[in-house]
Amino acid sequence: MKYSLFLLFAPFIIYSQVPPKDNEVKKYVSEVNSDSLKSYINTLVGFHTRHTLSSTNDKSKGIGAARNWVLKKFKDYSKNSNGRMEVYMQQQDIQPDGKRVDQVTNLGNPIAYLKGTDPNDKRIFLISAHLDSRVTNIMDRTSFAPGANDDGSGVSAVIEATRILSKSSFPASVIFVTFSGEEQSLLGSKLLAEKAKNENMQIEAVLNNDMIGNTKAGETGEINDHVLRVFSEGIPYMDLDKKAMSIRNIGLENDGDSRQLARYIKEIAEKYVDKIEVKLVYRNDRFLRGGDHSSFVNYGFPSVRLTEYYENYDHQHQDVRTEKNIKYGDLPEFIDYNYLKKNVAVNIAALASLAKSTSKPERVEIEVKELTNSTVLHWEKPKFGTVAGYYVLVRETDNPIWQKKIFTTELSIKIPLSKDNYIFAVQAVNQSGNLSLPVIPSIAK
Repeated sequence: MKYSLFLLFAPFIIYSQVPPKDNEVKKYVSEVNSDSLKSYINTLVGFHTRHTLSSTNDKSKGIGAARNWVLKKFKDYSKNSNGRMEVYMQQQDIQPDGKRVDQVTNLGNPIAYLKGTDPNDKRIFLISAHLDSRVTNIMDRTSFAPGANDDGSGVSAVIEATRILSKSSFPASVIFVTFSGEEQSLLGSKLLAEKAKNENMQIEAVLNNDMIGNTKAGETGEINDHVLRVFSEGIPYMDLDKKAMSIRNIGLENDGDSRQLARYIKEIAEKYVDKIEVKLVYRNDRFLRGGDHSSFVNYGFPSVRLTEYYENYDHQHQDVRTEKNIKYGDLPEFIDYNYLKKNVAVNIAALASLAKSTSKPERVEIEVKELTNSTVLHWEKPKFGTVAGYYVLVRETDNPIWQKKIFTTELSIKIPLSKDNYIFAVQAVNQSGNLSLPVIPSIAK
């Protein structure tokens, strides 16, 4: 009955649930290698500690040696990019703050910037993790702090993404970055987020990976090797004052840009990566805690945190030791590399799909001048890229994810569904099946 109603109401509408897979994205996903990930993590652990306040001059130990190694890996992989990948260290001397920094410290973020092939397309998609590690005492900069999972697993994802995607020719740009100073209060990510804001960088998505390699719960020993959590904010931080009332009035508390990004990652991940379920967690981060994506959220950039389903606190922020036959410490032996491989593949699939897509539809609007039980939407074509058509996304107001996709080649649509009961969005799709991020309609004037 529902399908016939669609056809009677608007004969050009085609109901479609799953856009086709892109063979190029499939190829990138298949190239993620467990041995490579293990090699990266073992090298990171070999620096003894990567504490932000550790040595920046020692060539074999400390944060300085670690960040130089990451920079070298970026430079090696930049050779695949035909000169389009710029590699550099973002640095700044930070002063003691009386809290988690007690000495003048050189902060450094290794960055690889893969420029898009379309010089007019200013979109940037960013993948990140934090390079620094710690033990029980946050100020202990000399003890063995392996940081295999927190956050060697995330750093391995960034490096592997650089290796694989450096060969690509995306129209949009991709930034690969490993932050220093996360454990000392998100210092490195704040540095880059502030730069992005000051330079009006068009960052449309931040995928921050922090602990993506552990499968075992500390208290119960339960194993989960198939679920990846994605945390996203609800009402955008930047809109809490100026737009909160408008968001409330039209019921979009669950539809900020970061939340749309999280839904996008879930759809793409579960299409391209076998035996993975993306669990959307409707919080900016874990309960009363934070991560590097928050630095970008606070400047209005759509940003999410990807993290394992279970945290194991025996192997997180712990001195390496054995007590009562329990081994403590963030050691590589506690990484599940098959699980890590799947989570890295999620990042690869999402990044490649985003960077290959057209830009978002422009001026997406919903008509409200008449009271009706149908809904009229209209929009303009994206600024960049060639579209094959558009998907109108539909879900009931109490449903967390999009339930229907309606395909059209037109720039407007009339749907026999009430805006009282449903939420809508529009995204563009190109010939290879890559989807833009969705756009929630504004009120037509």
